[in-house]
Amino acid sequence: MHVTTRPVEAQDFDRWDTLWCGYLAYYETELPADVRRIAFDKLMDGTSRLHGRLALVDDEPVGLVHYIFHDHMWRPEGVCYLQDLFADPNYRGGGVGRALITSVYEAADAVGIPRVYWLTQDFNHTARKLYDKVARLSPFIKYDRVL
Repeated sequence: MHVTTRPVEAQDFDRWDTLWCGYLAYYETELPADVRRIAFDKLMDGTSRLHGRLALVDDEPVGLVHYIFHDHMWRPEGVCYLQDLFADPNYRGGGVGRALITSVYEAADAVGIPRVYWLTQDFNHTARKLYDKVARLSPFIKYDRVL
């Protein structure tokens, strides 16, 4: 299977939305259509720090990644947070995830940001097999504010 990647484009909304809903379903959550539309519009507006790319097989979008460049107190050049990564279950194991991660590495390198990091659930064993090959596991533990 030959996988390519490219930035998300305005005409991609329907397929992006299907993939995004697949990602959300994996984490047993949903977002209203208007919130998904706002998120997509941020990817398109050109001024947001949010970026998105699609993985394609035979010109068909089969995966997505979202990432954010942000400032960092220890790194003057900033860092890149890979926020979301999803591959259509029918294409998993075929290089989609690796191609998307590589595309984020390349985007970060292009703007002079060598540090890329992300989080995942501890139960996400399939993805973690890939992550262990393309990155180093950090010793950090994440905490969330309780509202």
